[in-house]
Amino acid sequence: MDLAHWPTPADAAGDIATWRFTPDALNVPARTPGISAFMRIRDGEAFLERAIRSHVDHVDEIVALHNRCADRTPDILARLAQEFGPRLRVYRYLPDVFPPGSEGHRREPADSPASLVNYYNLSLCLTRFSHAMKLDDDHVAMQADFASIARDVRRGAYGAEMSCFSGVNLARGRDGALGAFAADPLAGAGDHGIFPVRPDTFFVHDTRFERFRRGALRRRFRGFAYWHLKYLKDDLGYSNYDLAANPDSRYARRLETLKADRRVVPVAELSTLMRAKDRALAALSAAHVPLPEKLALKAERWRAAPQAVAAFPALIAEGEPVQFR
Repeated sequence: MDLAHWPTPADAAGDIATWRFTPDALNVPARTPGISAFMRIRDGEAFLERAIRSHVDHVDEIVALHNRCADRTPDILARLAQEFGPRLRVYRYLPDVFPPGSEGHRREPADSPASLVNYYNLSLCLTRFSHAMKLDDDHVAMQADFASIARDVRRGAYGAEMSCFSGVNLARGRDGALGAFAADPLAGAGDHGIFPVRPDTFFVHDTRFERFRRGALRRRFRGFAYWHLKYLKDDLGYSNYDLAANPDSRYARRLETLKADRRVVPVAELSTLMRAKDRALAALSAAHVPLPEKLALKAERWRAAPQAVAAFPALIAEGEPVQFR
């Protein structure tokens, strides 16, 4: 199939005014071997360019779908699309999407154009390759580690499963030191990874947020692959949750908890943040004791923490992230 003519609901300007998900829209039989990254972006200017540049050489395409942006996101995407050509495909979703944790999200049907679930499914359906991965605008790749995972997926080393990877939540302490956010040091416990796109792999509604349905795919932890810069954004990255209009949101409570503890630990000391139950899980995993899938993922990412420590100097060499506000 000529990928340049992949069917999309967009007009000539890349705008999508209305769309409703059905599994057929995944177009599984027509997909070509390779890896697509799909982004859903709202006001992501802080780290958007860095996220794209750090991943674009390791995937076959990035699909960037933006919604309700009031910052420079559209301009950044337009400029990068000129540079990267078909490797970066940009779309604008016109309906106002309710944020996770909002009353609107709780009550909106999953296939409504205003639903976060429908919006996420659209970003996935716009991808064209056999495998896909969710990419956030504040994820900066650990270049060598992510490249290794992507290569192994391409050569079929992992089989038919979701190859999960984690990240480190970076923040700046009140003294300006860059390190792991003590209150929430690790990102990704099975929700980020590369997966084969199948008719049963799509997003479904949870009253709190969108939830990815993996079908029969088993999840396996493959290592650390990104730096998560959410907590380096204004208001710890919670601005897009519309908390003023949703004061009872679970994210409003979460933000207050995070603001109360701004401790940062040097990345080299990441393992000191392991709680007693984390240490217990890591020990069980090291002893090859079978664990439920979710617990196994959490155990394996703590065991792999030295990998993230080793990758940290490369991030500094590339240029530190902006100040922690």
